[in-house]
Amino acid sequence: MIWEDLKEELVLPGLEAESSGEVFERLGRTLIEEGFCRESYIDALKAREKDFPTGVNMGGVGIAIPHTDKSHVYKGAVAIGVLKKPVKFYQMGTTDEVVMARLIFMLAVDDPEEHLVFLQRILQILQDSETLKELTECTKKQDVIRIIKEKEQSLS
Repeated sequence: MIWEDLKEELVLPGLEAESSGEVFERLGRTLIEEGFCRESYIDALKAREKDFPTGVNMGGVGIAIPHTDKSHVYKGAVAIGVLKKPVKFYQMGTTDEVVMARLIFMLAVDDPEEHLVFLQRILQILQDSETLKELTECTKKQDVIRIIKEKEQSLS
């Protein structure tokens, strides 16, 4: 399970941001300060997002799954942001379809083979519209972690 080591320090409910850039700054800075990523991580996220957008509409809820090359990562982790109000990302595979994202799953992937596994597990959990709704309403770190772990266990 990828969520076993999900740390409260990496979960930011009630995150305030006006843009995807601010999301990268806040969540990315958390990954850097907690020792998961290099200082280059945030700039790398921004650069990658321009060419490879990470927004996805799932059951009427916008999510984004930003990530970057392993050269900017010390060790693997997932940081989660629950935004107070949605910010604009672009749909995966496009550069012109807007996704107003409320949930951000920022990946620090240190093993390229794990990249797709992380994405699949995240998308598997988020395919349930009830889980998405619960997550967008979370105001406590512990609730975000509990909901995700319960959902993953139910899928095992």
